[in-house]
Amino acid sequence: MTRRATIERATSETEIVLTLELDGEGTTSVATGVPFFDHMLEAFGRHGLFDLEVDATGDVAVDAHHTVEDVGICLGAAFARALGDKRGIHRFGSVFVPMDEALVLAAVDVSGRGQLHYAVDTPIEVIGTFDTTLAKEFMIALAANAGVTIHVMAFAGENAHHIIEAVFKAVGRSLAEAVEIDPRVTGVPSTKGSL
Repeated sequence: MTRRATIERATSETEIVLTLELDGEGTTSVATGVPFFDHMLEAFGRHGLFDLEVDATGDVAVDAHHTVEDVGICLGAAFARALGDKRGIHRFGSVFVPMDEALVLAAVDVSGRGQLHYAVDTPIEVIGTFDTTLAKEFMIALAANAGVTIHVMAFAGENAHHIIEAVFKAVGRSLAEAVEIDPRVTGVPSTKGSL
């Protein structure tokens, strides 16, 4: 069973082609025009062991908002499509990720009810050309379009780069755990019979 999806999205603000392989090796090829965001997507794929290809162009001369949000939309849609009927998955995943002084918890539920709960403060507003508030915007789009509940909480951190990188790594690792196939799970992991 191949759990792979390609999503294409074209608007007046962005053009994106994104391919996701859930059962990958963490191989990434990412080009969004936003260098710090590329670095975060690479960390997400590498530590989630997702093969991820992203080719995105957008109105980054305005700012990175549309590109970051639309990549989140595409990545979420790719998760939803690649998961199919969700048979046999763990459903839940959680992990603490330390990165130097930063410590971040991510916990996810592949519930079909996409929502984000985000308690992360960053000490600066911009890293390179990346507005740090866009990390949350990306996660909102990912959660909503994947149909996944995502909780992210930073317990410690002074360096904004470390904090946000720990967020992306933690969400990647927790999603990897949640979407992993468990041979002991028969059908869909829900007492309701559907997700």
